[in-house]
Amino acid sequence: MQPRRLTLALAAACAFSLPAFAGTVEVLHWWTSGGEAKSAAELKKMIEAKGHTWKDFAVAGGGGDNAMTVLKTRVVSGNPPVAAQVKGPAIQEWAAEGVLANLDNVSKVEKWDSLLPPVVANVMKHKGHYVAVPVNVHRVNWMWANPEVFKKAGVQPPKSWDEFDAVATKIEKAGFIAVAHGGQPWQDNTVFESVALGVGGPAYYNKAFVKLDPAAINSPTTIKAFDTLRMVRKHMDKDMPGRDWNLATSMVINGKAAMQFMGDWAKGEFAAAGKVPGKDYLCLAAPGTANAFTFNIDSFIVFAQKNKDMKATGDFASTVLSTPFQEVFNQNKGSIPVRLGHDMSKFDDCAKKSASDFVASNKSGGLVPSFAHQMAQPSAAQGAIQDVVSSFMNSNMSSKEAVAKLLEAAKKR
Repeated sequence: MQPRRLTLALAAACAFSLPAFAGTVEVLHWWTSGGEAKSAAELKKMIEAKGHTWKDFAVAGGGGDNAMTVLKTRVVSGNPPVAAQVKGPAIQEWAAEGVLANLDNVSKVEKWDSLLPPVVANVMKHKGHYVAVPVNVHRVNWMWANPEVFKKAGVQPPKSWDEFDAVATKIEKAGFIAVAHGGQPWQDNTVFESVALGVGGPAYYNKAFVKLDPAAINSPTTIKAFDTLRMVRKHMDKDMPGRDWNLATSMVINGKAAMQFMGDWAKGEFAAAGKVPGKDYLCLAAPGTANAFTFNIDSFIVFAQKNKDMKATGDFASTVLSTPFQEVFNQNKGSIPVRLGHDMSKFDDCAKKSASDFVASNKSGGLVPSFAHQMAQPSAAQGAIQDVVSSFMNSNMSSKEAVAKLLEAAKKR
């Protein structure tokens, strides 16, 4: 990408300093179906209510990869949108190019530092300045369980990985699949990060998979994490390769499988099937992770708009983090509001539990970014680590060999 060096100081000087008048807000996103599309429509409605014109720039497909390709082309041509859906370390990568606007003016007035957990706020900042606004919080370390299957097998959902093997074996002897899974790299890594968190705890997880500390990676704990993943892998059915995540969720819904390890977007599948949390299905923390929370956050970066009104940009950022939008967006998407202390009375029991655990883990140090969902690592390292985990899941690779490959993958920046 050809950088356009616009210093943050310059961006700060021009941001929000022009007279207040209506502007055009062009937003790049990939919310094109279901509850996400409804949420985008709500954001459009709120922006237009402030007198601005919404220009939709939706790019479907590729989990955002297609959108990023289009975005790079727009930025290189010197014509970026007002805002774009970007998350995790990619925020810092864009900020380093000098093309993002400084949002400190609106963030200070609205006290974002007190509204957001520090670990979340830090992801939205570059060199101490807000350059992005978070939309929501997805919890990734969920275990979705069918209580009827557990009842028929005569077992309780496992609370630790040490007891998982015996429980899963009894489920299989009762004629059910223990773990519903889709054999795709991102799904493999979603399982592995919950295994690693449950085996080693948040401090180890941060050192090994956020800081990519060689000593933490090359440790007996990582060996045990891979050994545990191998154990979990044997309780997945032979038809899992290439299966989409929502089809795996359906296996739990229909009583074919006992459990699935997946983020809270899976809740939408249960809701669509008319299932009630606590009765027809259980939302439980993955074994060993009850006191931790792996987060995946949707967010928007905002671009410095040369010779354009920045009032619209400020209004956009303010609206995204506003209580009304946080409420409607997250009810549609299955996630929870990113604002601490948000009223959860209109949310379902799983969301309430998620919000409670979000606050508690923020206080305890158990709130950690999901490396399986691009929240923790540079893109090159994340891709390489994902390949190692997926290869391990689909071969006879030893845990020791996997750790050695993980060390090499972590060096990629």
